[in-house]
Formats: sequence, C-alpha cells, structure tokens
Amino acid sequence: MRKLIVLLPILLIAFIALVYPFKSNSVSETETGISFHQGTWEEALQLAEKEGKPIFLDISASWCGPCKKLKATTFPDEEVGEFYNANFINVMVDGEKGEGIELARKFEIKGYPSLIFFDSNGEFIAQTTGYRNPEQFIEIGRKIINR
Repeated sequence: MRKLIVLLPILLIAFIALVYPFKSNSVSETETGISFHQGTWEEALQLAEKEGKPIFLDISASWCGPCKKLKATTFPDEEVGEFYNANFINVMVDGEKGEGIELARKFEIKGYPSLIFFDSNGEFIAQTTGYRNPEQFIEIGRKIINR
C-alpha cells in the first residue's frame, strides 16, 4: 500500500507531462512569416508611436475563404515576414469577435479580409480588401512605406 501511495503521484505527473506538453512563449527560430502583435489595439498604437513604425491591421473572419488563404500562404511567407516585421507593427483581429467587432465598426468594414494601414500616429493611410499573394502584398507594403 505504501508503494502504491508513492507510485500513484509519480504516474499522475508522468501522465500530465505526456498529455500537456510544455510550450514556450518565445518565437522559434524556424518560424517564418509575419509576427502579429499580441496585445490590444491601443497597445499597438502606443508601440507604433514608440518605434516610429506604421501599422498594418488585418481584419478578417473565421469563415472567410480569402482570409484563410492569406493566413495559409501569404502571411507565413518568409519574404513577407521579413519585410512586414521590419517595417510595420502588425495586428490581426477577427472582425466578429472581441475587440475586432469594435474595430470593424469603427473602420466601417464592408468585406473581409480588410487590410488597413496607419501611420505611426494612428492616422489612416490606406485600405484594401481581398486576397493578395506574397509578391502583391509586399508591393502594397512598399507603396505604404514610400508614400
């Protein structure tokens, strides 16, 4: 009985370790593509002002086909990530959930995905909708930077 009392917690810990693998919050060196800001819109605005970078805001919806294609092909692209991570504060929200509802209303979103650009002070620069392949998406970013 005494061995069982000692063995049971050890087995429980081993089981939990197998079922819930440890996760790191850091970004892996093998990850590519756009790194999206994980805070609120207000925090993104503050970060943009602090770093002097414009903001790229993607407002999408979970059911949207072109949104899914952007997330699967364009946003993970290595060149897109290098360009956008170096030049923008990147923000992604679902226009039908959480803070995204208010942002979609505020920016009068009529379709998804809506790709919106702001200067480092949070002032609107440009907006477009729909899927863009990596080359097209980088070109849009270059136009914003070089305006």
